[in-house]
This record gives sequence, C-alpha cells and structure tokens, in this order.
Amino acid sequence: MSHGTLVTRQFGHRARLALSPTEVSKADAQAHAARTLWNLLHAWWQMMPKDQRTLANADAAIRQARQDLDFLAVLPAQAAQAVLKTYVRAWKNCWEGRAAAPKFKARFRSVMAVDVPQSRDLHITRVHRRWGMVNLPRIGRVKFRWTKDLPVGKHANTENRITGARLVKDALGWHIAFRVTALEVTPEAHPGPEVGIDVGVTVPLALSDGTTYQHGQWLTGQEQAKLLSLEQRAAGRKAHRKPGERTSRRLRRTYDQIAQLRAKAKRRAADWQHQTTTAIARAYGTVVVEALTITNMVTSARGTVDEPGKNVAQKAGLNRSIAAEAWGRAVTMLAYKTARHGGALVKVPAPGTSRRCSACGTATPGSRESQAVFVCKNPDCGWSGNADHNAARNILHLYRIGLVAIPAAGRAVVRRARRAKPATAR
Repeated sequence: MSHGTLVTRQFGHRARLALSPTEVSKADAQAHAARTLWNLLHAWWQMMPKDQRTLANADAAIRQARQDLDFLAVLPAQAAQAVLKTYVRAWKNCWEGRAAAPKFKARFRSVMAVDVPQSRDLHITRVHRRWGMVNLPRIGRVKFRWTKDLPVGKHANTENRITGARLVKDALGWHIAFRVTALEVTPEAHPGPEVGIDVGVTVPLALSDGTTYQHGQWLTGQEQAKLLSLEQRAAGRKAHRKPGERTSRRLRRTYDQIAQLRAKAKRRAADWQHQTTTAIARAYGTVVVEALTITNMVTSARGTVDEPGKNVAQKAGLNRSIAAEAWGRAVTMLAYKTARHGGALVKVPAPGTSRRCSACGTATPGSRESQAVFVCKNPDCGWSGNADHNAARNILHLYRIGLVAIPAAGRAVVRRARRAKPATAR
C-alpha cells in the first residue's frame, strides 16, 4: 500500500440491538411518529402554494404539529428535522430525474426507521467482546451486537469518527446503522490477474478460470417445512376473511412469522455474497461482469386479456429464482470491494455471451445442449465444455479485445468506489 496519500471513506455498519419489550414499544412509537410526520408533511407540501414551500415554513409547521399532537412529541426534535431534510432531498432527487416523486407512507408497507442525525449523544462504549452500549434519544442506554471495530473513545478523532446513526426495524427486530467516516490509505494497483464472471441460477457465479461458487438452500429442511406450514395456514385464514374485513391479529402474527423466516434466508444469502465477493476482490485485479438489465429480465409473461402469455408459471418461477440470487447486490459488493483492494470492476455488453463459442467466436444454433453443456456446432471447431465457463470466457474476451469491437452504446464502464478529495499524510 502507498503511504503518501490518504482518502476519506464513508460507509455504514449495521448491528443488532438488544431491546427490552418496553424499549421496543418506545422505538415503535418513534417510528410510527416519524412515518406520520412524513405523511403530514407530504399533505402540507401538496396543499401549500409553490412560493410558500420553503424550509422555514415547513419547519414552522412541524414545530406547531409537535405541539398540537401529543403522539408526535415522542419523536426527538432532531429526528423530526431529519424527516424534513429527507423529504426535501426526495423532491430534489425527483426533480433531477434520479427517483420518483415522494409518496404517502402506508402503515404496513413502509420500513420503520428513526434517524439519529448527531452522534454526540450516542456515547458508544464497548463493554464485552460481543456487545457494546449506546444511548438512544428518549429510549435509554441499550446493548448492541459488536461485530466490527468502530472509531469510538480514544480511537475516534476528526478523521475517524461516527457521524450519526439510524434505527431500522425488519422482520428480525430493531437494528442500528452507524454512519462512519474513516481516513484510509489509498491502495496500490492490484497485481492480480483478470477474470470474467458469469452469473446464473443453477451456478450462481462461474469464473473464466474454471472456478465456481455455489451454495445450498438458505433454509434448513425443518425451516422449509415450517415456512410451508405457515404459508398454508395464512392462506387458509385469508380464505375465510370477508372482503374488506380487517386483517386479524392471528393472521398478522402468521405473516410476521413468515417474514422472519424469509429475512433469515435473506441474511444468510447476503453473508454468502459478502464472503464470496471478498475472496474474488482479494484474488483478482480486474473483474469483468455483464451489464445486465435485471428489471427487464424478471418482467412477467402474463400478457394481456387479448393476448395472454405462454408458460406464465414457469416464467414466474424463473423470476423468483433470479430475484433470490440478487445479482445486482453481488455486483455492487464487487464494485466497492475491488476498489478497496486496488482493483477495478468492468461491465461489458451481455448479448450473445452464452450462445457464442469462446474458442472460435462463432454462435451456431443448438450449441448449448443443456444448462451445463456447451458443444460448438461449427465443423471447424467442435469445442465442448461447461456452458457457464464458456460464457465467463466470452465475457473476459470482450474486455480484452478493447472498445473497438464493442458498440459505443454499450462500452465497458469501469466502476470504482466513490472517494472524497485526498488528504496529505501526516
């Protein structure tokens, strides 16, 4: 590593909170208050004339609402200001074409979260090898799972510190996400080789050098049986519910149990992806992947009433399998991990990589005899091998031949992690 240049890196670290039932109720109340405040602010924004939609007027409206409505007072003032800033930022993203317009947040379809914009009152300490303590506004001092060294106490300074946090609730409970700013040494160029990666459903990651990364089921057999039982129970209770009738507490509880099992599977999948992408980033200097448009790949085949689709059930199953593999998340992990190790992530056009022979470069019909077998039908070639390995070699070849053979609309894009302005070493 170079010892002359330092860069400021911002990242987040998420940890599980250990809350008592009383503390859970307080956190839930704050999250519901934050969601309600968002909805009130959204209604106010739409009602007011454009020339009166200012931060000062919105701040005055929020202060008045917190005085008039008791249930909004449970939300700390700083968290309320964070809701306003997030809402205004959402409109700016909409105006600049990066996102859709802000919408009303429903009770059961919104993520429960509370922002802690300032870190001065957190007072984070490590009390055990596996646990730390943190102060949460209007909740108290609580424990959180210590899985990563954080810049706190004597290890914190102006360059390495925690700038804030956010409380987030999912199906497995409440978590805290710390916003960390750290000063790190700029890595030297990675001396490792180049590699192409083909993503798939049967073989999640196939590398051009013949290496494959696979995984089993994310849930055990007992957990899968329990999930099936819960889904059947939920379907039965839903069938007996009258149209327009409110969801019962028993059915809501069943939905929560289903969400917990699915969240557990998602967490195990993310852990596997983290370990796999870290190993790839450490071993290779240049990682080449396909520029896939995943949203188009998982489009439903149902069609319309006049022109119904074909093989709808099979396509729906394929869409679920593609979504479960989370290819986009794996590419995002590779992007910042290769940059941290001095490497680079390159994207090349995807069409034809699985149908073209990596030995002779021709694409003949029927060459891919099965999901795993590729046999070139070119009489002058006849190369055979693993289909995923063949596609990964084609992906790497597209990068090596350069931009000449790649159309301008789909040329390779080098993605590196965002970095702030370098600071001189002390």
